[in-house]
Amino acid sequence: MAFPSTPSALWSVSLLTALFAAAVHSNIIYDDDPLQPMTSDETVSVGGTVTLTCHVPESDNSSLQWSNTAQQTLYFGEKRALRDNRIQLHHSTPTELSITIADVQLSDEGEYTCSIFTMPVRTARATVTVLGVPGKPQISGFENAVPDGGKVTLTCTSTGSKPPARLRWYRGDQEVEGRPNVVESVPDDPTYNVSSELTLDVSRSDDNALITCAVDHPSLAPGDKRSERALRVLYSPNVHIVPESNLPREGEKFHLKCSGNANPEPTSFIWEKKDGELPPMAKVDGAFLHFERLNKSDNGVYRCLADNGIGDSQGEYTLLVQDPTAMPTSSGVDHAVIGGVVAVIVFILLCLLIVLGRYLIRHKGTYLTHEAKGSDDAPDADTAIINAEGGHSGAEDKKEYFI
Repeated sequence: MAFPSTPSALWSVSLLTALFAAAVHSNIIYDDDPLQPMTSDETVSVGGTVTLTCHVPESDNSSLQWSNTAQQTLYFGEKRALRDNRIQLHHSTPTELSITIADVQLSDEGEYTCSIFTMPVRTARATVTVLGVPGKPQISGFENAVPDGGKVTLTCTSTGSKPPARLRWYRGDQEVEGRPNVVESVPDDPTYNVSSELTLDVSRSDDNALITCAVDHPSLAPGDKRSERALRVLYSPNVHIVPESNLPREGEKFHLKCSGNANPEPTSFIWEKKDGELPPMAKVDGAFLHFERLNKSDNGVYRCLADNGIGDSQGEYTLLVQDPTAMPTSSGVDHAVIGGVVAVIVFILLCLLIVLGRYLIRHKGTYLTHEAKGSDDAPDADTAIINAEGGHSGAEDKKEYFI
């Protein structure tokens, strides 16, 4: 067996190394390559529109091209290559090629390729993620009303989401915790069905309370898709008796109403008078007890028993018939106002008395009699009396003269 000479062997190795280096160099993408195309990944919801943009820093007059996930050419420069009216040219320059895809479907998801036909050909890929929009949630479990003190289990279901949606429960405005969401994939479809259960202990205060199931998903704004249902709770009556007026007067018409707050409303009412029978002139009309003409003999405690099939309850009212001339009593507010006015008047009078007393005390003993005035200059009592009667008229005025 013959071996090649050493010089020819070295030459062969060198040639192979150069060819390998050239091949490797043709597949290397340098960050500072001015002809390397650049793209970005995009996310879009089903039915929406996505824009794919490819640009290069510099142009050597080579054409840009967009291809779909099946490597079918969509646009070559400004020329449409695939007959799909959903795909349109958005912008085209020597350094940029942008296209739009309208009415996006789940089948449009995948990698799209932008190519520039230089030597060698340079490419960039953009991944399009398509979100499956979940359907409006449906709540079940409200078929029958729930008795007071019972439990109810509600189920909320939403279909067609991708990725799986999250379901939230609300009781009024307050979020409540349901069981963990159950996610089921749909055969031959990339979407998911999601369900959640909520169990509640209910009371009469929950009657007509709103229970809400809301869908949380990146394709939706908060609160975009929700369903509301009102709870129906069955509870026994809570009876109280309401008089026609607060001043039942002798000789007038009057009635009492048996009000039984319940669900359903009471259908049976029984009226009775404590420690006796109903007055002869009293007539029962369902929830009403009518008195055609009140008499003081009607005074007493009246009871009403209401029943709605769920339970029963009774209430009492004490009737006290007033004289025909009785007038409504003033309210506590009127008494307070009158008392305040009287207190102010008494205070003012006390102040006036104090001021007047101080004035009289200050001026006591300042009034001098005529006798006192005449005695100032008199040498004796007789002269003082004379001076008092005539004043100082007999006295000579003292005068000073200045020359």
